[in-house]
Amino acid sequence: MQRFDFIEPVVMLVTVLQWLVLATLTGAIVGSGTSLFLHGLFFMTGQTEGIPLWLQMCLLPAGGLLNGLLLHYGYRLNTTGFKDTLFAAVHVQAGRMPFLTLPIKPIAAIITLASGGSAGKEGPCSHIGASLGAAIGQVFHLNSELRQRIVACGVSAGFASVFGTPIAGAIYGVEVLAIGRIRHDFLFPAVIAGIASYQVSLFWGVPYTYYPFAAPPAFSEILFLKIALLGVVCGVISLIFVELVHRARALRAHLQMRFDIWPPLMPLFGGILLALLILVIPTDYLGLSLPLMDRALAGESMPLLGFLWKSLLVAITIGSGFYGGIVTPQFVIGAVAGNALAYWLGLSPLLGAAAGLVSVVAASSNTPVAAILMGVELFGGAVGTLYTAGAAMAAYLMIGHRSIYPEQRLAYSKSSWMRIRPDTPVQGEKARLSYGLLRWWRERQQ
Repeated sequence: MQRFDFIEPVVMLVTVLQWLVLATLTGAIVGSGTSLFLHGLFFMTGQTEGIPLWLQMCLLPAGGLLNGLLLHYGYRLNTTGFKDTLFAAVHVQAGRMPFLTLPIKPIAAIITLASGGSAGKEGPCSHIGASLGAAIGQVFHLNSELRQRIVACGVSAGFASVFGTPIAGAIYGVEVLAIGRIRHDFLFPAVIAGIASYQVSLFWGVPYTYYPFAAPPAFSEILFLKIALLGVVCGVISLIFVELVHRARALRAHLQMRFDIWPPLMPLFGGILLALLILVIPTDYLGLSLPLMDRALAGESMPLLGFLWKSLLVAITIGSGFYGGIVTPQFVIGAVAGNALAYWLGLSPLLGAAAGLVSVVAASSNTPVAAILMGVELFGGAVGTLYTAGAAMAAYLMIGHRSIYPEQRLAYSKSSWMRIRPDTPVQGEKARLSYGLLRWWRERQQ
């Protein structure tokens, strides 16, 4: 074997060069695709911004019906039998996705957000990235392992493009695949694709917003513990958010089956419910709600239950059948909750909002590493690493083995006192107490 040792560095060099080419190409193509979507989204949402309440109440049911019709009839184009989710593409379908249905989710998301549905913009971008990555894999006749990686590259490129966070977006696209495991063989191509996508998006004029913070106070154990406590509470808030979304989806499925309702009508009913709720809930919580997040990060006082209003509207929007992203709402919920909690904990509202944003993303998506890096890129290194890391990890643990993504895999348990079956989807697995803890409990009972 020793006489072939010199071959390994050559193989690794070829691998680096291979991914420099493939990942850069993927990032450039995905960056162009997501830029096209984002410009279309900004144009359409700009047309409906600031409309009267009565018109907003009419748009929501109309948007729901259009979503329902588009998703119901559009997916009949998929004759491949493949699902169009990144989790299925990587874990089950060996990097394959249906290509003809690529525009359905981006168009549906534009309808959702332009009509006032409470959702995010990153879902369509990750979908565009995964679909284009799968298409590139087919064009170049890559093997199944390389197709999986290039789909992950596409997802990372999509996240990097939409948020303007090339490193955090790249890590998110890899980390989100499984709880407790990051595929290191995916990281290099994902980072290259993320950086390429971000640079291409800048070239196409996609605007990004950053929130540079002044240097935080000198390190204090008390301040760190307070922010960690904020992370614990944000973990519970993330749990509420996740459960609301999943229960809304389950209720829709139950009602549709129980009363044999035509599927396109379900988001219509969801739109009607949203229209009624905005009679008592401010319209600030509709759509992307980014101005609300901006105000929270600027230090403006936020209502303590603001996170609940946003969570409720997102759950109804997504749960009833509208299509949209689910990460941008985590930004808003975290910033609003962290800002409101900061006053109770004696923290700066800016620091509280930043820590809350990072914590809710870390918990709801089970992506603590990407969330911490997102804090670095959005707020600056000092705030992103010194204080928010503790909050993010505390929130990540507090939510347990739940996720906003039902198809996310469980790789490892978050606690030595719990056990799970590895590589099972979150939706199909329940964490159980470990045998050692159960034995200790029985002995205590006896």
